[in-house]
Amino acid sequence: MERELAMELVRVTEAAALAASQWMGRGKKDEADDAATEAMRYMFDSINMQGTVVIGEGELDEAPMLYIGEKLGNGLGQEIDIAVDPLEGTTILSKGHPNAMSIIAVADKGTLLHAPDMYMEKLVVGKNAAGKVHLDDPIEKIIDVVAEANHKRVQDVIVIIQERPRHQEIVDRIREKGARVHFFGDGDVAAAIAAALPHTSIDIFLGTGGAPEGVISAAAVKALEGDMQARLVPMTDEEERRCHEMGLENPRQLLQLTDMVKDDAVFAATGITSGELLEGVATLGSDVAETNSIVMRAKTKTVRYIKAHHRLSLKPYL
Repeated sequence: MERELAMELVRVTEAAALAASQWMGRGKKDEADDAATEAMRYMFDSINMQGTVVIGEGELDEAPMLYIGEKLGNGLGQEIDIAVDPLEGTTILSKGHPNAMSIIAVADKGTLLHAPDMYMEKLVVGKNAAGKVHLDDPIEKIIDVVAEANHKRVQDVIVIIQERPRHQEIVDRIREKGARVHFFGDGDVAAAIAAALPHTSIDIFLGTGGAPEGVISAAAVKALEGDMQARLVPMTDEEERRCHEMGLENPRQLLQLTDMVKDDAVFAATGITSGELLEGVATLGSDVAETNSIVMRAKTKTVRYIKAHHRLSLKPYL
């Protein structure tokens, strides 16, 4: 992929973040989702590319979303696959909670997993533990392996996990092992990436969440040289059928990182509310807003943090 595309994608996530931030804490998640989506669509149309959305999110939501199969870009340039969530964390943004972001992952056509909107088991570790753990390993073994790889005591290992009743058994076992639990509410892309970043205190991301977020996370984890394994969890005959329609002969197969992102990929995100990965949108006076973004490329392993100031009167997202 062209290197210039990475910076263009940041413009897209910045626009979506600025638009959605106007709805922070107002209790109206659909309006925030709609604002982020429309801003993202508008900015995509200015980019030289022939993009197709292969991972959308929100099939179960009432708000309009960037749908699977939608064409984005101005129709010029390379053909690419797009995995996108204009507003990851609709509920947390509406409540003013941390970790709402606008996120994109893109890759050459045909190289991103076409995952339907369903549950997915996920395990993420950083570079030091890459290739040393398995999704089906007991959590106690995973903790031991990661502790050794990261040169930590077991009692200093931190597992980040979504605070849901379905994870209570794993949480109990983590604590019985002597390791620590870091709960998060919504927005598992930021949490997954935190486990792969070398400067965080997070060592392991584990749990069951959305499949679209899993594929987007995989693009970032690959750029960070971490490791990720996953498995889809279809819960109905209809979800099984959709997996087959998307080319997954065995919906419950173990997915390695290269199954989710086959080749080069670019990941970009802009924070809307502050969290583990990024600071949120900040209003600096009546006419200036500050955004904080991250962009990574799997091929070069380059990670860029970008702080930008935007004149709101110029409507940078419209």
